[in-house]
Amino acid sequence: MTAIVSFTGDAHPYGGGDPYADYRTADLPFTHHVDLADRRLGAGVIAANDEFFAQRENLLLPGPAVFDPEHFGHKGKIMDGWETRRRRGVSAEHPWPAPEDHDWALIRLGAPGVIHGIVVDTAHFRGNHPQSVSIEGTSLPGSPSPAELLADDVTWTPLVPRTPIGGHAANGFAVTSHRRFTHLRVNQHPDGGIARLRVHGEVVPDPRWLAALGSFDVVALENGGRVEDASDLFYSPATHTIQPGRSRKMDDGWETRRRRDQGHDWIRYRLTARSRIHAVEIDTACLKGNSAGWASVSVSDGDDADGADGAGTWREILPRTRLQPDTNHRFVLDTPADGTHARVDIYPDGGISRLRLHGTLTAEGAAALTARHRELDGER
Repeated sequence: MTAIVSFTGDAHPYGGGDPYADYRTADLPFTHHVDLADRRLGAGVIAANDEFFAQRENLLLPGPAVFDPEHFGHKGKIMDGWETRRRRGVSAEHPWPAPEDHDWALIRLGAPGVIHGIVVDTAHFRGNHPQSVSIEGTSLPGSPSPAELLADDVTWTPLVPRTPIGGHAANGFAVTSHRRFTHLRVNQHPDGGIARLRVHGEVVPDPRWLAALGSFDVVALENGGRVEDASDLFYSPATHTIQPGRSRKMDDGWETRRRRDQGHDWIRYRLTARSRIHAVEIDTACLKGNSAGWASVSVSDGDDADGADGAGTWREILPRTRLQPDTNHRFVLDTPADGTHARVDIYPDGGISRLRLHGTLTAEGAAALTARHRELDGER
């Protein structure tokens, strides 16, 4: 794996102008994976021991942190992140925090899964960031309370050991624990502020829940679907097309640059597991003068879908069909289609906001998903 650049120490004080001009960042090898801590998937910061200067919920806000040098409140400078008060020692003779002193926040992942990397973003925290961080993960069923998560019988797995970090920087950590996690405990030593937390990985849904649902969207992020490749990512990520809910603005979908050739654009998906598709939805919500003109949908079984250009053995289940701007299009298939992968082709360019593939797991798909879930949860 590509080495991850480490940042340590304070950043320079803000000197005016673009606050991101001296922001320290690097290409991280895991950020193509979905953010399991995305609020749109249902993630939340459910508890923290201290949030005196800035609220814990800021950690999971979408988009980069913003900075207003004139924004002050009755407690001091208002920061777009989670910031705790300064820790003190126990006496005048020992005014410094003890080595083990730290602040913590509990994160509920929006979609449980395998974590490949974590970004602890300290944007705009220049001299008030934590000296170091550590992160642990656990997996519990249902919706445990903070008290239940902090109980003595809960096992927490170290994901990021206590590691020095830098201020005003994207601090990246590769995670090698091949387990399924539902919650994280983020520790900052001894105190300070973190702007954003991103948890990149693969969704691993609960097969019992999907079995109870029966029919569901077999390409949705929350159900374990994912984007494998796309022809063009100029304006927005292809992953937007399988986010929960309808798009509420133009950049919450997938839009390609304008083509000046005779080609077309496409996205290739891996489904939750091998599935039988009964119906298709293609939504162009909020795309009005830039929606795709036509679209088709195909499926592939097994590894026949491989190929960076979207080539492979594909069977068309929805022929090339005219799309309307800002419209949700619904199609019931005359014959259900089985597959492990799907591809949407748009002609000639433009965008769609969402793709929904409604169906059920096949017997093989259900067995494979159950086996993977047991393996990642440490079951036999």
